[in-house]
Amino acid sequence: MSSPWSQEHYIRAYRFAAEAHWNGTLRQHVPGTDLPYLLHFSLVAMEVIAGLATETDVDGDLAVQCALLHDTLEDTAIGYGDVVAAFGVPVADGVRALSKDPAIGRGLPSPERKQQQMADSLARIRAQPRAVWMVKLADRITNLQPPPAFWSRDKIDRYRDEAHAILVALDGGCPALEARLRQKIAAYG
Repeated sequence: MSSPWSQEHYIRAYRFAAEAHWNGTLRQHVPGTDLPYLLHFSLVAMEVIAGLATETDVDGDLAVQCALLHDTLEDTAIGYGDVVAAFGVPVADGVRALSKDPAIGRGLPSPERKQQQMADSLARIRAQPRAVWMVKLADRITNLQPPPAFWSRDKIDRYRDEAHAILVALDGGCPALEARLRQKIAAYG
């Protein structure tokens, strides 16, 4: 039996995220495309829902809502308090754990800053329920599409290595998503 999740909670979180990423002032797109950003969080939620089919002891609502909202704090004007007010503390804490802290690594070159931010985020994710771990796994699965043509070989290799670090750090989060991420890593670049 899979972990249940609510269609009503899905719809509410989806609308909230869509409005946050696509409003009068911010019209966020999937990087390098004309596609609205809602495609990304929809695909992350789809991966999470597929993973939930194999899980019996994960909070499905928490996983799905965090999947849909995972980039709202990092990429929009939405604040932690807004997510608490709309979805409660557990969802807001999960979304915050999934967000990079922009204060980490300030002043460092980009690769080092991103590495420190990722390590910090993974530590915060590991302190959350497994439902949140599933979102990070699903996010990286979704992001391992063919790399942009302008990426250097070094950047592609770093991104694949980062995906492997996520896989190692979140071992035990969801075997089905871990297997899928391993496949995506092997085929990447």
